[in-house]
Amino acid sequence: MDGVAWKMKASGLKLAGLLVAGAIAGSVFTTSAYANEFAPQIETVFKEQVKSWLSDPAVVDAIKAQNATTASYDDAKIEELDQTWRAEAKAGGGDLVSATLGNALSAFLKGKKDASGDIFSEIFVMDAKGLNVGQSDVTSDYMQGDEGKFQKTFGVGPDAMFIDEVEFDDSSQTFQSQVSHTIVDPADGKAIGAITLGVNVENLP
Repeated sequence: MDGVAWKMKASGLKLAGLLVAGAIAGSVFTTSAYANEFAPQIETVFKEQVKSWLSDPAVVDAIKAQNATTASYDDAKIEELDQTWRAEAKAGGGDLVSATLGNALSAFLKGKKDASGDIFSEIFVMDAKGLNVGQSDVTSDYMQGDEGKFQKTFGVGPDAMFIDEVEFDDSSQTFQSQVSHTIVDPADGKAIGAITLGVNVENLP
């Protein structure tokens, strides 16, 4: 068995062990082989550790300010920004990436990630177009609007939550999932954006 095959086998065995542990902890198994067995635990962590600060002015004001700017962006403008971001992310930095990672919201999100005790691997916030507003770490793209994390939250309504499948992350060598939720303006309860958090399922309480 070569190294790649052994790594895949070992990863599968590790995930199987985690799923059993999740079941023991009270997770509900479904018949789908692709279902996220940690969804109940992830939802609990989100409600207990995240939801209360989604109405913080640091989050809400940043999204509303960007919405005022990006509301007029057409598809061509969004594609241009996304391509610029992708190129900068691949190159290790640039004006757009630096401006986003250096803003006040990104600092706020980095603080929340650091305080999570290694439960959250990344946190990023999107505006009403699905564009990055702030983030704890560099994402691979700038436009999230065509992905489930945005379409199944902001696109659904104020209380929508989407928990994605568990996947093995090669860079961190850990099993991770993503939980996303619509963000609303506390003043009127209307959806203004969305948030996604990478969750290290191995560190769930």
